[in-house]
Amino acid sequence: MLLENLVTPGLLTAAYLIASILMISALGGLSRHETAVRGNLYGALGMALAVLATIAGSQVTSYTVVAITLAIGLVIGYIAAYKVKMTGMPAMVGLLNSFGGLSSALVGYASYLDAMTRVYNPPWTAAEQAIHSTEVYLGVLIGSLTFTGSVVAFAKLNEYITTKPVYLPGRHFINLGIGIACIFIGIQFVGADLDTGILYLILMTILSGIFGVHLVMAIGGADMPVVIAVLNTYSGWAATVTGFVLSNNMLIIAGTLVGGSGIILSYLMCKAMNRSLLSVMAGGFGEAGGTVVTGAGAEQGEVVPITAEDTGDLLASAKEIIIVPGYGMAVAQAQHAISEITRKLREQGVQVRFAIHPVAGRMPGHMNVLLAEAKIPYDIVLEMDEINEDFPQTDAVLVIGANDIVNPSALDDPNSPIAGMPVLEVWKAKTVIVMKRSMATGFAGVQNPLFFKDNTRMLFGDARKSVDAILGSI
Repeated sequence: MLLENLVTPGLLTAAYLIASILMISALGGLSRHETAVRGNLYGALGMALAVLATIAGSQVTSYTVVAITLAIGLVIGYIAAYKVKMTGMPAMVGLLNSFGGLSSALVGYASYLDAMTRVYNPPWTAAEQAIHSTEVYLGVLIGSLTFTGSVVAFAKLNEYITTKPVYLPGRHFINLGIGIACIFIGIQFVGADLDTGILYLILMTILSGIFGVHLVMAIGGADMPVVIAVLNTYSGWAATVTGFVLSNNMLIIAGTLVGGSGIILSYLMCKAMNRSLLSVMAGGFGEAGGTVVTGAGAEQGEVVPITAEDTGDLLASAKEIIIVPGYGMAVAQAQHAISEITRKLREQGVQVRFAIHPVAGRMPGHMNVLLAEAKIPYDIVLEMDEINEDFPQTDAVLVIGANDIVNPSALDDPNSPIAGMPVLEVWKAKTVIVMKRSMATGFAGVQNPLFFKDNTRMLFGDARKSVDAILGSI
């Protein structure tokens, strides 16, 4: 017996309603550290219920195909969950966005071909056909743009391609021309027959795909976290349009939640970086490509190195310490050793707190997740706005693999590519210890004057080994 004989339309609607409530609860849970795990579980349960309810619907005609595709997806998801490290999560999110965009585009093609070849009873009116064609066109347009843009973002975050912005001559006119062309093609597509319409759809897909590549290639490395949030928004709206195409209420709700939350996240990130969304999407950070930010040919001075043993002694003798984690800590997986250092210092009466920049680790919440994984108490993990004023009263700051988010040129040098970006003002502390592998620039490709300040000490080497050595000396 097929499942649709057991699942009535009313029961299917009820399942979608419960799944929607779980997904909304997931967003609420993920907004706080203490409830993040529970929120993630709500989201997983909501998605599982939505998938099962859809499979049980009357539109499924072959459970064999569904079983095969589910098996493939589960295997890939399982491997990704266990193989991809936390440092790879920003790029992984970008890749998942591309899957969402591609699926929306493919569903749009399938729905258009089905609608144009099927004989409906009663027949569709001209208005119904036009509405459906418009939904298909928008779904394919947003989906293909999201797919190609997300693939480029994935490649940039993994540094498979340059993280610097790549500009074409007259790039804004190119983008404007593609946009106008897509609008014109869309007008022609809505009233076209099948043979002509599919050609219009293919042409638009190519143009929107090119637009996605061109758009993201022109964006520099430091803006990539915002770009990932924007692409996540695109994938949500693509899913919403696909929900209208398929008349699937669950897909409409889920897509709207993703799109809406993505807009809010993009706004908050732009606000945290003192950027406008328009300036991000037009390109910006990363133009310096590693040039010295205080002027061409300016002398930066000399760095003062420090050993791990001396660092341990300095931390143990301090009264107030702030730790600033960055991408380097994530790469080295040093958060557990940092947690042990924190525990030992607090047992000795040292006040230890963590300062988190909104885009530390190349993705919002990245550092918070790592610290929570290492069982660091939530109450000593503070956001930038909560702790920035406390640096002048701090004895020592330990910067672990962070670069752009502690760069004073963002405030001091109006000619810097990151000028105006709010940063953690660590240089105001009595002593700053910066842990880095080398003097290489950060993801934005900008040199950091912090390394040359009189109160800064550089601890070079692998973050994990350096942290273990510090732990042994405390």
